[in-house]
Amino acid sequence: MSYTGEVSRGAAADVRELDELVISKVSVGPHDNNAYLLRCRHTGEQVLIDAANDADTLLALVGEGGLATVVTTHRHGDHWQALAEVVAQTGATPVAHPDDAEELPVKAQTIEEGQTVRVGQVELEVIHLVGHTPGSIALLYRDPHGHPHLFTGDSLFPGGVGNTWGDPQAFASLLHDVETKLFARLPDDTWFYPGHGKDSTLGRERPSLPEWRTRGW
Repeated sequence: MSYTGEVSRGAAADVRELDELVISKVSVGPHDNNAYLLRCRHTGEQVLIDAANDADTLLALVGEGGLATVVTTHRHGDHWQALAEVVAQTGATPVAHPDDAEELPVKAQTIEEGQTVRVGQVELEVIHLVGHTPGSIALLYRDPHGHPHLFTGDSLFPGGVGNTWGDPQAFASLLHDVETKLFARLPDDTWFYPGHGKDSTLGRERPSLPEWRTRGW
């Protein structure tokens, strides 16, 4: 069955198999957070993006393959409720941007703009997107065999950028970063995976950028 990106809490993961990377998406917790397990097809090494909730679900998804790293996309509590338990059970290294890392329940290694997170032989580029939180990040995989894959946390969703709670400065910062670091750099077939809800592509969302700017959220 082909990947759709549509998941619900308690249901099986939706799995996307690329040539070099396997992406498993699950929904966890009362806020239907998305968590993504990435596995290198060459080495078997695994990385989890957002240990948001439901530690048992995430640990079952990890399975016997072990877990090298847990990336937290930003500091909001609904994205790290299972982080301490997952790290304790697997020995994985927690990582986050330094502007958000102090808010996490475990001591995290820090990663910044332009650095990479490795998943075995695969590299994910760190992109800093300021606005939803000061240290929000996205992770970009430039698939050499296909289109790019982008994990956006709560900075970009189908239909708009992440919530900035009526703060014009934060909204302007986030929209600027999303436009210049994502839409201006990446092709329309870039598939993005948000922190909640369904996936989309940059091409599908690009025509709405003027509308987002006008409405201010």
